[in-house]
Amino acid sequence: MPNVALGNHYEEFVRKQLESGRYNNASEVVRAGLRLLEDHEAARERWLNEEIPARYNDMVNNPGLGIPAETVRARFETKRRNDAAKAK
Repeated sequence: MPNVALGNHYEEFVRKQLESGRYNNASEVVRAGLRLLEDHEAARERWLNEEIPARYNDMVNNPGLGIPAETVRARFETKRRNDAAKAK
């Protein structure tokens, strides 16, 4: 297995995890992170391969379920304006 350069940010994160006492060594921290990544990727694959096709079929069979593009754009614009106003 190759050596991995984590960079300062992640080295500090690993150090903090070890100091917390939750992990015994850096390998445990990395394995925990990889497990989370693996779960995330599996969920993404399910979404792409199962959920999206199912929703597409729902829309084909019942077009009334859809939201007009103009409505979606208006909602995004409203959210963008609200977020910009909050940031000020």
